[in-house]
Amino acid sequence: MKLESPKINVSKSPQEVFDFLSDVKNFESLMPENISKFEVLENDKFLFALKGMPEIILKKKEAIAPNKIVLGAAGGKLDFSLTGNIVEVNETSSEVQLEFTGDFNPMMAMMIKGPISKFIETLATSIPNAI
Repeated sequence: MKLESPKINVSKSPQEVFDFLSDVKNFESLMPENISKFEVLENDKFLFALKGMPEIILKKKEAIAPNKIVLGAAGGKLDFSLTGNIVEVNETSSEVQLEFTGDFNPMMAMMIKGPISKFIETLATSIPNAI
C-alpha cells in the first residue's frame, strides 16, 4: 500500500526543511490534535499514539540531505515507512510531500487507509507553520 500527502509549499530552503525533519523531536509539533502520547526514545527514534490507535515507534532509517528522509517502523507487528521528499522550488522555498508505504493484508489496508491518509496529510500541512 502506498499513500501520498498533498505537495506542500514551504517558505524555507530544502536544507532547512531537511534539518527540521531530521530532528525527531520536531515531529511532536506536526502531530494531529488527537495525539495521546509522544516520547523521544533516542536521537533518531520516537514513539507516538493517537487516541484509539496502538502506539507506534518510528526510527530514522535513511537521510539524504537535503532531499529525502525516511522513517520506518521500529518493532511492532506492522512494517511500513514514512518518507519525506523535499524538492527545491528556489533558494528560499521548497515543496514537501510525505509518502507512506506499507505491506498489509487487504483487510488491514482497507481499515487503515483512511486514518493513515488523514494522518500524513495533517503532518504535511503542519510543516510550514512548525518550522
